[in-house]
Parts: sequence; C-alpha cells; structure tokens
Amino acid sequence: MKKLYAVFILLFSVIVLSSCKEEPTEEPIETKTYLNPVYEPVLADPSVIRHEGIYYAFGTQDYGQWGDEYGVKYTPILSSEDLVTWTYETSAFTLQSRPTWGTPNAGLWAPDIVKIGDTFNLYYSLSTWGDPNPGIGVATANHPLGPWTDQGPILRSLSIEVNNSIDPTVFEAEGKVYMIWGSFRGIYGVELTSDGLALKDGDQAANTKTLIAGLDTSTSWNAATYEAPYILKKDNYYYLFLSSGTCCDGHNSTYNVRVGRSTNPMGPFIDHDGRSMLGTYRGYQVVLSSSYFKGPGHNSVVQDDNGDYWMLYHAFDTSEASNFGNSPRRSLMIDLLLWDEAGWPSVLGTMPSNNEQVAPFIAPRT
Repeated sequence: MKKLYAVFILLFSVIVLSSCKEEPTEEPIETKTYLNPVYEPVLADPSVIRHEGIYYAFGTQDYGQWGDEYGVKYTPILSSEDLVTWTYETSAFTLQSRPTWGTPNAGLWAPDIVKIGDTFNLYYSLSTWGDPNPGIGVATANHPLGPWTDQGPILRSLSIEVNNSIDPTVFEAEGKVYMIWGSFRGIYGVELTSDGLALKDGDQAANTKTLIAGLDTSTSWNAATYEAPYILKKDNYYYLFLSSGTCCDGHNSTYNVRVGRSTNPMGPFIDHDGRSMLGTYRGYQVVLSSSYFKGPGHNSVVQDDNGDYWMLYHAFDTSEASNFGNSPRRSLMIDLLLWDEAGWPSVLGTMPSNNEQVAPFIAPRT
C-alpha cells in the first residue's frame, strides 16, 4: 500500500511540474528602419517592379554622377530584398546596344518596367533637352536583369502630334493595355496592342489619343502643368500621380507630386476638390520640398507584404552640394503612403522623411 501511495505521489508531482513548465516564447521580430536617401550616388525617375521576391529599380541615364567607379550607365538597374537596401546590378543597355533611332546623342530617360504575360517590357524615353522629336520605345526580356532586346520606337512626337513625348507609364486594365505619357505639353493616353509593343490604332493613334491631364499640347511649356505620370489601381479607382515644377535645378528645383483619380483608366481624372485634372495646379498634394530635400518627384508605387503602399521617388539632398559631377544628383527616396478617409494618398507631413523610419515589412524568404 505504501509503494502504491508513493507511485501515486510521484505521478502527481510529474503532472504538476509538467503543467507548470513555461511555454516556449517566440523570438520577437526585429523592426527594421531606414533613412532617406536609400540609394546613392543617383537613381532618377525610378520605376520599380517585384519579381520572385526581389525588387528591381530602373532609372534614367544621368551624366557624370556615378563617378569613376561606375562610369555612364544606360538605364541603370538596382536590386533589393527589402526596398531600403539597394545594390547596383547592371544596365539595360551598353554604349553599343543602346537605342539610336532618336535624335543624335539622345539620352535614355524615364524608364517604365512592366510585365505583360511572361515578358518584361522596358519602356524608355529617347530625348535630348529641347528635342523637337523625342519618342518612346520598348525593349523586352525574360528577366528584369535582361538581357534586353530593343524592339524600337512605339511613338515619336511628330507622328503622334504631342510635343515632348517622353515619360511613359504602361498598365493593364479591364483586359486592355494602355500607355499614358507626356511632359508639360499635355498628358495623353492611348491603347496599345495586347503585347504592349505597338499602338493599337497604328498611324491613326494621333487621332484617337486622349488628353488626360494638363493643357493641350498646342499650348506653351508650363511648369504648373505636369509630367512623369504613374498609374496605380487601388480599390475602385485608377490613381494618376503626376509631377509638377522643375525637375533638375538642384536645390532650386520645384518638383512635387500630385494625384487625381478616376474610375476609368482613360479618365476623366478629378482631384480632391472635384476639379478636372485638365488644367494647372490641380491634384491632391502627395509630397513637396522640405529644407532637407528639394524637388521630390517622378514616382513609382509598390506594396510590401503587409499590403502597405510605398512611394519611391527621387529628390536632391540639401546636405550635399547642389551639383554632383556635371549635373544635379537625384537620389533614390522611399516613404509610406498614408490614405485619408476619402481615399487620397500622401506621405507623412507631405514632405520627404528626414529621420529614421520603420521600413517596409518583407516576409522572410523561404
């Protein structure tokens, strides 16, 4: 009986001790932070896409800003796993392979990277300052890092009858492929072929294009109108982001980002006050200059793994010289888009962040 009692006590003790054992605790997830700018020396007019867990950012061919270590880059490409730590990978083109169908000595500006079907389409502007006949072309590849095969021009200013035809943004909507483009001489839209490589209406596109924002192309250059369009589809709206002001005057740049929206991919687009985007100084203000960063603009928008929207754009850092090398240096920036109750986006304080911020949430790669 005593042995049986002892066994009972032992079993009871084991049960009690087991029930009192501490539950294993999970290691807290480290909160990552970042500080703008997130990439130097330069990445102007960023266009960003995610592929197989990696973000890729494409930028304008800038001049004399990469330094001897890098040299001239014809559409530089960066990569990042977390949107805040970026590495230069390669360029879409070389001196030998770069498109030459435009005006002599034209540069590769304002790229837009899009995946249509299984193919990556890289749209680019081919232009010089004051170019009488700039244009927009496209190259294709099976991966964001290339190799890229140029498919030639989609449109040029004289044939499409839109002055300063640069700055494309291409997107799919309602089973169709559209391109919106323009720079201070009217923002226009057209439908492309299903592969995104040509104008759907061919030579007739000059007659079927749609004025989306700003003033008609016959009007003179006006910094109070827009360039650098970007389309984001969210909920029931197509959000049209645009940049106004001067892009490239260093610390004197007045660039800023505004937004209008529509339930139709080709508009009409209106702003928060119900005004048509067909005019000057229209649009809900998304980001403006601050004493720390000047000329924020020409944006792209991506989502993190929490579903939050992040805007990538360029700006001038006032802590350094206004000029870097032969021209102003526009560094890569990122900030969280905040949405008000009416569904309008802006960055915190409507200015680029200049102190430590919580980074985008990116789920661990498996």
